[in-house]
Amino acid sequence: MKDSNSDLFDPVVAMESEWSRGGSTSDADFAFAFNDSNFSDRVLRIEIMPDPVDARPDSDGCTTIADWARHRKRRREDIKKDNGADIASVPDEQILNGNQPDLDECENQDEDAVAMVEEPNSGDEATNSIDSDWSMDCSAGAVVRVKTLHISSPILAAKSPFFYKLFSNGMRESEQRHVTLRINTSEEAALMELLNFMYSNTLTTTTAPALLDVLMAADKFEVASCMRCCSRLLRNMPMTPDSALLYLELPSSVLMADAVQPLTDAAKQYLAGRYKDITKFQEEVLALPLAGVEAILSSDDLQVASEDAVYDFVLKWSRQQYPKLEERREVLGSRLARLIRFPYMTCRKLKKVLTCTDFDHDVASKLVLEGLFFKAEAPHRQRALAAEDSASSNRRFVERAYKYRPVKVVEFELPRQQCVVYLDLKREECANLFPSGRVYSQAFHLGGQGFFLSAHCNMDQQSSFHCFGLFLGMQEKGSVSFAVDYEFAARSRPTEEFVSKYKGNYVFTGGKAVGYRNLFAIPWTSFMAEDSLYFINGVLHLRAELTIRH
Repeated sequence: MKDSNSDLFDPVVAMESEWSRGGSTSDADFAFAFNDSNFSDRVLRIEIMPDPVDARPDSDGCTTIADWARHRKRRREDIKKDNGADIASVPDEQILNGNQPDLDECENQDEDAVAMVEEPNSGDEATNSIDSDWSMDCSAGAVVRVKTLHISSPILAAKSPFFYKLFSNGMRESEQRHVTLRINTSEEAALMELLNFMYSNTLTTTTAPALLDVLMAADKFEVASCMRCCSRLLRNMPMTPDSALLYLELPSSVLMADAVQPLTDAAKQYLAGRYKDITKFQEEVLALPLAGVEAILSSDDLQVASEDAVYDFVLKWSRQQYPKLEERREVLGSRLARLIRFPYMTCRKLKKVLTCTDFDHDVASKLVLEGLFFKAEAPHRQRALAAEDSASSNRRFVERAYKYRPVKVVEFELPRQQCVVYLDLKREECANLFPSGRVYSQAFHLGGQGFFLSAHCNMDQQSSFHCFGLFLGMQEKGSVSFAVDYEFAARSRPTEEFVSKYKGNYVFTGGKAVGYRNLFAIPWTSFMAEDSLYFINGVLHLRAELTIRH
């Protein structure tokens, strides 16, 4: 909370809200005043330095976003090989001349724009310059060329906190008219485009690589309105896997900006939509970087058999990308575990999580307990937890659109091996089965054998009408035979209790299934009617009881 005695007309207080909206002059066009001495009160001197030996302009020679991405990736890899110098050990003069390591490798170091104030010899330079050391120590490289522009300090200050601080840092109007910026050659085009935007509110560049360079410059000089404009233009361009990944791997200072959030959201949605069937694109997805995998795993619409498959994929990807166990544990514990929805994994797989060495044991125990506690909750509590979790980023209690529907299983060993399986299907899931669709449950086990349920829309025995069928199948193929008594039941109104619908027994062999083609003995239209007895709050509740015969 601000001091109640602060000046209500403090210009800094007033400007904060304007910058957050992009500047009070965001709709005004001052293009006529750009570099015109008649409408300017200061001179901007831009000293252009040579780029570091290993750095070319990000957009130089890049005609597509893929070129831009490959170039930045090469730069990151080259820097990694370059002994990985700690930013703390880089001398001040190197940073001031723009030779700092790439931001992607220095997450804790903000890339500050380099600025100096030049003024007449009045004897008090140290008092009035932004940093008197800059003018003395910036000697690591020769200036390639100098550009001089006439600028209006009110226009630039209204658009940028950086320029506002620059022009209000103890400068005396009668003495100081010249401001110097020192940039690299690679930044020149983007800075000129940015300055032009601050006057005209328009961008002349139209290519994605050039817009990305302007976006980086706008972040560096704190021009939120330009970042918003670049983000909008990039978002309106056709998205590709390369561009989406590039947007998600921008420096952290750019990614945290509100102006760029719609662009990164669009990139995440694109990747989640393109790779929603991760089994179909498995090799391609396994090659994606961490940011891409996080975007995909955050989606509710993954077309996977079950959450077990998501867990298996995450392990495979992490082992391939992070061969060192310590690094893999760190990435799994801090970034990827929160995207695996452990409450929807099978109990058999949860047991394996506890013994998986890829996860820290304490982390694994916490995740498995959370999953088991959720499974033990009453259905209304599960729905409440999912609703609360739907607004969060990890959505661990929200069910995905699994190919194989989750089941609840209660197992008994004595007096006979037996299991009771509960399968819930939403009304819309049932409606999508018409006229000949099927939906399968996740696997469950009895006596060491894997079973599954499948719900069908099929024709009745006489092929006279469509109806709802329920079947029980055994997974394992082979010569094993298995005698099972089974019973199908469903909740029915008005009592909402389970009512037995079919009993039978069968000697299973691998890959075989048995069931009843018309479980409710009514046509499909009656089953799906608004007054149907079998949908309770839009959900069909099914139960299968299996007992091994001896």
